[in-house]
Amino acid sequence: MDTVCTESGSYKLNSTSIFCSNPSIENNLISAEISKAVHNVLASGTFILGKEVANFESEFASYLNAEFCIGVNSGTDALVIGLKALGISAGDEVIIPSHTAVATAAAVVATGATPVFAEVSSFSMTIDPNSVETLVSQRTRAIIAVHLYGFPCDLDELQQICKNNGIFLIEDCAQAHGAEYKGKKVGTIGEIGCFSFYPTKNLGAVGDGGAIVTNNRELSEKCFALRQYGWDSSRISNFNSTVSRLDEIQAAILRVKLNRLEQNNNRRIEIAGHYRASLDSGSVELPKEPQLGKHVYHHFVIRVSNRDHMIEILNKRSIFPGIHYPKPVHMHPAFGAFTQNTRISLKYTEDLSNTILSLPMYPEMTETEINRVVEGVKSV
Repeated sequence: MDTVCTESGSYKLNSTSIFCSNPSIENNLISAEISKAVHNVLASGTFILGKEVANFESEFASYLNAEFCIGVNSGTDALVIGLKALGISAGDEVIIPSHTAVATAAAVVATGATPVFAEVSSFSMTIDPNSVETLVSQRTRAIIAVHLYGFPCDLDELQQICKNNGIFLIEDCAQAHGAEYKGKKVGTIGEIGCFSFYPTKNLGAVGDGGAIVTNNRELSEKCFALRQYGWDSSRISNFNSTVSRLDEIQAAILRVKLNRLEQNNNRRIEIAGHYRASLDSGSVELPKEPQLGKHVYHHFVIRVSNRDHMIEILNKRSIFPGIHYPKPVHMHPAFGAFTQNTRISLKYTEDLSNTILSLPMYPEMTETEINRVVEGVKSV
């Protein structure tokens, strides 16, 4: 029996432990299909940028109803390459939410550009267009809309800001595979959409992986070049770049899992519905449903004032929720040099980080496990 350490103590893990996410369950359920996919790659003798990557790119683009998909090594690399393909570099500013994964800001910094931190909406916990509008300057080149937790951003408002100011809209879809805005899959509405296939994602590999999608042929060609030394078809480097490739084995596994994505997303929505119906919104603040789109519940994030106490009680019941994210990006020491560029108060974001709690959420949760979580939350 293993032990898990939390801020409130150490607890023994057992076969009935419920985690915030648990990709091992899906991997075990489809282990035969995964093994076959991996065996086929090994038998083919092609391990880098072969037919599995090409087929996955085609299938994922088709699923999203996008023209082009470029497989890369990670979601962070997808953002870096996407930004570079748009010509963003030193001296430029990119507006992002501070309530997001560090990866969003790290990608901006990797291009030499400056992240400018925006406030998030109290309704959606995604980037607030009103905040964004106050931050646009002559140096602003792009906005990154992070569809956090699976909730689609207000893309109409953000697109209008981009149009009014001649800047780009980039979608960070690392937590939103299959989410929709006004009937369109997120990632297909801005100039570029960036996805992560980290193992815990709604569509997760068994290692790192990422993809860029776009409907612009010129941008797609530049992204294809930037993922591999800036090469053209003759292996001539036309751009300065390193390398970031989605490998054949991960692509083969993702092809297997892509067939299950809609089914899994629908199950996440069912679990969210159960949580919503069973938990008292008077004692915890429940996540909202989007008015113009489809939430795919990568996380089910509540807000609770006595969070540490709740975590302690849940841990004692072998339930291990998560905190995404305990510290806003602008408060991380590595990004301290950029806080002068915020130009606004980020008080709501800072308050948010002290009260958010991600309840267990994965498609394979049983009704018994869902009820255990509900009972645990209610017991506090």
